[in-house]
Amino acid sequence: MRIGHGYDAHRFSAGRPLIIGGETIPYKLGMEAHSDGDVMIHALCDALLGAAGLGDIGRHFPDSNKEFKNIDSRILLRNVVEQLLARGLTVHNVDVTILAQAPKMAPHILAMVENLSADLGVPPDRVNVKATTTEGMGFVGQKEGIAAHAVALIKESQVETNSTCCNE
Repeated sequence: MRIGHGYDAHRFSAGRPLIIGGETIPYKLGMEAHSDGDVMIHALCDALLGAAGLGDIGRHFPDSNKEFKNIDSRILLRNVVEQLLARGLTVHNVDVTILAQAPKMAPHILAMVENLSADLGVPPDRVNVKATTTEGMGFVGQKEGIAAHAVALIKESQVETNSTCCNE
């Protein structure tokens, strides 16, 4: 088993849709970003890549590459899952926390879980999504942007038998 943690944050921007967890959420502002700005999926990609020892999302999908301009982050997530599978790694479960003072995330969490479950290829009970505010503190609390943390547990399909122990 391997574990990884991811974090992402984006500031609000006018004239863009707000997309979190692959869901378009009705709100007056979207996220400023090269891609669609889905902070939750970006954090999740980083968690999965970190668990696999593959760096971070910027290494695989650099914002200097026009190919990724306004790209749907679910495409990026599916690509990360393909990279894991190619290395004999599968997703066991993920846990994501969205930090947002506004808008309210609760009405959209079930749809987010369904999106992530489909993209990760795991049952919905292995995908946990929750949201919290920062009680008015910091950039999230001042409604300047949204952040997300993600933790991912992945499994290796083959266990290495090449280990040595100090007692041998």
